[in-house]
Amino acid sequence: MRYASLFWEYIKNYAKTRLTYRADFWVEVLSDLLFQGMNLIFILIVFQHTSALGGWSEAEVVFVYGFFMIPYGVFSTFFSIWNFSERYIVKGEMDRVLTRPAHSLYQVLLENVDPPSLIGSFVGAIIMALSWGQLDLTFQVMDVLVLLLLILGAVLIYAGLYTALSAISFYSDAPTGIVPLMYNIQNYGRYPVNIYNKIIRFVLTWLLPFAFVGVIPASYFLEKKADDLSQLALLTPVMGIVVFSLGLWFWNHGVKRYRGAGS
Repeated sequence: MRYASLFWEYIKNYAKTRLTYRADFWVEVLSDLLFQGMNLIFILIVFQHTSALGGWSEAEVVFVYGFFMIPYGVFSTFFSIWNFSERYIVKGEMDRVLTRPAHSLYQVLLENVDPPSLIGSFVGAIIMALSWGQLDLTFQVMDVLVLLLLILGAVLIYAGLYTALSAISFYSDAPTGIVPLMYNIQNYGRYPVNIYNKIIRFVLTWLLPFAFVGVIPASYFLEKKADDLSQLALLTPVMGIVVFSLGLWFWNHGVKRYRGAGS
C-alpha cells in the first residue's frame, strides 16, 4: 500500500507539472505518433517491392508491429530511464534517492514516468484490431487474457534489459553509448526472425530476447508454424520474469557497489 500511495503521489505531481506546460505534453504526443507512423510507412514501402517477407504477408507484419507497439508504449511510460547515467550518476542525484526508505529503482522509475508514451500502445492496439479483421482471425475471450499475459511478459523483458543497461552506470562513467545500440537492436524484434541468419536469430531469441517483445508473442494469434514461433509464444512471460529478475539483481548489485557522486 505504501508503494501504491507513492505511485499516486508521483502521478499527481506529474499532472500538475504537465498542466502548467500543456503545449509540451501535446508536442511530445505528436512527435511520438509521427515517429511510430514513419516506422509503419517504412513497412508499407517494403511491401511495395515484395509480396512476402520470409513467408509473412504485409498484413501479418503490420499485425506484429501493432503488437510490438503495445508493450513498448507501456515500457516507455514506466521505465523511461534513458538518461539515468547523466542525471543520477554524473549529477549525483542517486545520493538523494538512496537517503529515502523506498527501493531505489522504484523511485527512479516514478521520477521519470512518461504517460504520453501510452498513446503509442493505444495506436498499436488499433493497428492490431484492424489487421485482425483483415486477416480474418478467429477471436475468443481467452485471447484477451493471453494477450495481456504476453504483453506483461514483453514489458518485463524490456524492463529487465534496460534496467541492467542503466545499472552499468554504477560500474562505468560512460555507458550511454550502449543505449542507441540496444535501441536499434530491439527494432529487429518487430520483423519475422526467420529472415535473419542463424546467429542473429539466436541472439534475438535467447541472448537479447527482443524477438519475445514482438514477432514471437504475436505469432501466437497468427498461428505461424515457421520455426515453431507460435509454440515459443507462451514462453514470453517466463522469459520476462527471468530477464527482469536478472536486471533487478544487476541493479541491486550495482547499488551496493555505488559509493556516491564523489567516488
